[in-house]
Amino acid sequence: MAATFDCSVSSELLSGMRLARGAISRGELVVIPTDTVYGIAADAFSPRAVQRLLDAKGRTRQSPPPVLIPALATLDALATDIPEAARTLVAEFWPGGLTIILRATPSLMWDLGDTNGTVALRMPADPLALELLQETGPLAVSSANLTGRPAATSAAEAVEMLGDSVEVYLDAGERSDTLASTIVDATGDDGMLRIVRAGAVAEERIREVVGELLAPGPGA
Repeated sequence: MAATFDCSVSSELLSGMRLARGAISRGELVVIPTDTVYGIAADAFSPRAVQRLLDAKGRTRQSPPPVLIPALATLDALATDIPEAARTLVAEFWPGGLTIILRATPSLMWDLGDTNGTVALRMPADPLALELLQETGPLAVSSANLTGRPAATSAAEAVEMLGDSVEVYLDAGERSDTLASTIVDATGDDGMLRIVRAGAVAEERIREVVGELLAPGPGA
């Protein structure tokens, strides 16, 4: 049965983090706070755990989850052929609400779904999420909700939607930013960056950083 831990209480925080680490190591699912919305997390290197995440949300393999990482240094371990403009973006906006799609390192032993050789990476600006990531390594994390419903901004909302498909819920209070991360695709052969989902980081801010290397949006 799923357990929820109030991370504002020291004893519950310690227990919750310990049990979350254990759940991840067994291929189970955990709901964690991030700097945007709550996320449902699984071991990125366990195909069974990733499939369990997709099933819990009601998603298919055509919607692979992003991967959260604990540090900038992890970027080069998971991605290859990283454009300089992409490095400039992550230097500016990580940790934070920017997800960037890159070419995945071919030797990685993982299966996130139908990614066509890419991976969507983000370093969140949430201390609890970062602490867990530092202990578990990269996690496949998608917004904590059923497909077609709004992303959970509280642990209670996540519990209502996901129930016992998740083993541990880490409750760190209401998320004030209800926007999910902005997703930028940096895999184009032309070297241009493209926003594929608007979100927490505004297009104007991205264009301030990379200028004409950001392709115009639809209808521009």
